[in-house]
Parts: sequence; C-alpha cells; structure tokens
Amino acid sequence: MKIVVISDTHGEHEALGILEGDVLIHCGDVEQLFRPDEEAVGKVDEWFGRQRFDRIFCIGGNHDLGLERAAQTSANPFRNAVFLHDRTELYRGLTFHGSSWVPMLQGHAFFADDRDLVAAWRRVPKDVDVLVTHTPPAGILDMSSRDLALGCEHLSARLQGLNPMLHCFGHVHASRGTERTGGTTYANATNVNSDFEIAYPPMVFDLPG
Repeated sequence: MKIVVISDTHGEHEALGILEGDVLIHCGDVEQLFRPDEEAVGKVDEWFGRQRFDRIFCIGGNHDLGLERAAQTSANPFRNAVFLHDRTELYRGLTFHGSSWVPMLQGHAFFADDRDLVAAWRRVPKDVDVLVTHTPPAGILDMSSRDLALGCEHLSARLQGLNPMLHCFGHVHASRGTERTGGTTYANATNVNSDFEIAYPPMVFDLPG
C-alpha cells in the first residue's frame, strides 16, 4: 500500500500539485493562524478532491481554528476526505487512527490539557497500524529551531503499549525527518520551513495491505 503523508501546509497545499497513491494523510495545520482565511477548509477540501487516492485522511492542528469550528457542527467537515480526529478507520486490513490534540498551546485550535490528553491517547486502539497525530511524541523529532522540546509526554507514554508500523505527525517544522525505533517508523512530515514556505516534498511509505 502506497501511503503519502503531508503536514503543515498552512494554506500552501496547491504548491504540492497533484499527488497519487493508495492513501493520502494530512497531519494537520491546513490553515495559517497568522493569516486567517474563512475559506481555508473549503479550499483544501477542493484540493483533496483533485488528488488521486482511494482514501484521504486528515486531522487538525493548532493553527486550524476554522476546522475546529466546523467540526463542532459536523462529524466530517470535508466532502473529499475523512476527518480522522479521535476516529479509527480500517482500510485494506490496516487500522488507521488519528487525533488532532496538542499540548502547551492554550488558545490555539485543538489544545488539550494534561487530563484530556491522557484520555485522548487512551482511545488509540492497541492494534493500530498507522497512527496520525499533529503533535510528535516527546523526544522524537520534536525539537524546535530554538532547541525547545515540543512533543507530548503523554503520547510518548501511551506509545509504550503500542507498536504501530507508522506514526506520522508534523507541528515542529525544524524537525522534519524520519526515525525508526523498534518496529515503528516515526515521521515528522511537515512540508514547510520555519518561514511557513513549502520547502519539502510529501513523504511516501510502502506498507503491506
């Protein structure tokens, strides 16, 4: 199964062109918090509709205030993608689970305090194959350009009882890359640099399925 992963496009998704594969995953921050656009969700949804995939999964990120508002009135704010927030989907024998919650950023979209973060990560099924979050786990691809560790300690703790094949996320632009620990590939798939410019291509993974 060809899985294409993107994250932190911040309204610049058109620069990625037309992508193709089996599953497209967007790990959040489709919007730009500092450049509000009331049509941002509709624009990325229209772009999703032009991509060449059997399934498209998208979660939110801390910049996605419009998506957060839309999700309060609709379980799926997209027409052309599945909003995978706190949701599990089975596709071709693989279990996908997504969650948009982020720590430390009160006032941003999808902020959760310690108690709610623990509860959110408990909802991740033990048999998850592909885990999609916006925040990295603590200690993995989570260092900012100012050498601040921004990953979630509660997510890291939950991962001790899981063994996904792929855990993809974004959020920390300065730590784009992959890391393999045990049987899990961790991928910070951000597409922008610290200046919010598209600087990196999508990540591609081949998984059995």
